[in-house]
Amino acid sequence: MKSFFLKFSILSFLLFLSVKPTPPEVQEFQGQAVYFSKSSMDLGSWGARMSEAQKKQVQARLKNRLEKTYVLSFNKEESVFNEEDKLDAMSGATDSWGQNFTQGEQYKNIKENALVQSQEFYGKQFLVKDKLQAIAWKMGTESKQIGQYMCFKATASIPSAELGWYNFSWGEIRTAPKNEETDSSEEPEVKMTEVEAWYTPQIPVGHGPNEFWGLPGLILEVSAGDTTLLCSKIVMNPKEKIKIEAPEKGKVITKTAYKETITGKMKEMMNNRGRRRG
Repeated sequence: MKSFFLKFSILSFLLFLSVKPTPPEVQEFQGQAVYFSKSSMDLGSWGARMSEAQKKQVQARLKNRLEKTYVLSFNKEESVFNEEDKLDAMSGATDSWGQNFTQGEQYKNIKENALVQSQEFYGKQFLVKDKLQAIAWKMGTESKQIGQYMCFKATASIPSAELGWYNFSWGEIRTAPKNEETDSSEEPEVKMTEVEAWYTPQIPVGHGPNEFWGLPGLILEVSAGDTTLLCSKIVMNPKEKIKIEAPEKGKVITKTAYKETITGKMKEMMNNRGRRRG
């Protein structure tokens, strides 16, 4: 009997050893990163005629556009990037004009090279589906500490229109060449934006805020044009599971088609305003 129990104990021990725990890299993990964005505003010749007090007043009025907070929720393959709701700094009301040209909830799937972004334009809901913006990163050797994470530098040059496809500027209409003056043999100049990013291999995912992705570690800081996004907080594997899902509501459209839609609508509004004045 003792021999039987001894053999049973040995067999049970061997079976216990044969059941290997799931390695950490195979287990699903999640995280959330909070980013603070800050943009500068060039007032141009108009600002040259303003006093310092007037400049400060304008900056305070537009603070909700120049300083924003975002949250990036991610796992190994997917991420959702969204802006936290913010009230207007002066009036306490939401900025309805600015909201029509701000970035909506953005879903990225780096495995499937897919972008899904929810955009609202004057009460109409759009669902922008496209490929992720291709970024040819140049890996640098510089490093710096951001919080408790060691980060490394990477740079890239990206077409400016690809970074702000959901935005609109009256200058785009004013400077657009007329059809009769356009030489079809000449390709239009493509404006580029220089991007500087800092990523940490300590969080080995290819995610980042906004359109940025594709580095061997989470992007904690990125500067593009007059805007800088800096990570201020990271929570790994929170107790409450995060929902990382693509938005589903809205008229399906590509980035290019969405840009053409809002530009066409703004031209129409401008023309209607001109006819009423006449």
